[in-house]
Amino acid sequence: MGMAVRPIVVWPDPRLREETREVVEITDEIQTLYKDLCETMVAYQGIGIASPQIGVPVKMFLIDALVALGDENLPPVAFINPEVLGTSDELEKCDEGCLSFPGIYVPIERPVRARVRAMGLNGEIFELEGEGLLARAIQHENDHLTGKLMVDFVGPLKKRMIKRKLEREAELDDVPLAGA
Repeated sequence: MGMAVRPIVVWPDPRLREETREVVEITDEIQTLYKDLCETMVAYQGIGIASPQIGVPVKMFLIDALVALGDENLPPVAFINPEVLGTSDELEKCDEGCLSFPGIYVPIERPVRARVRAMGLNGEIFELEGEGLLARAIQHENDHLTGKLMVDFVGPLKKRMIKRKLEREAELDDVPLAGA
């Protein structure tokens, strides 16, 4: 692992709601952001990650290449300035997890298929259509770029429960170990 694993921003951190900026060109900074997102996603065993989740408010997310392209030997796919072009009428409810909600799973109903247009790391525009897990990952990660989060799909009671659980875990993380 390089030095590039960045801490994950955990809800209710306000940075997850920040407005994201368009990427104007593929600079060294964007290449570095891509590498950091890759390493962080792998370190936390995610199948996708969005820039706001490491505190960078730009329009970019990654999806694991096995999920996106069916090839585990390729690097994660970068979606820069993505635009969801369309989704199916057919819906499916599945449990979703999120790196910004460690240990939390929420049943979310989403379209089964989705089509996205984005810029790749090479600056070229591409389109990708997927179903099942890929469609869900595209929609989930794209939500991050608009400040929409998993808790927005649940009622106020469940939202409070999730908040309490994450706050308790944050407190436990800050407790020094005896004898350490």
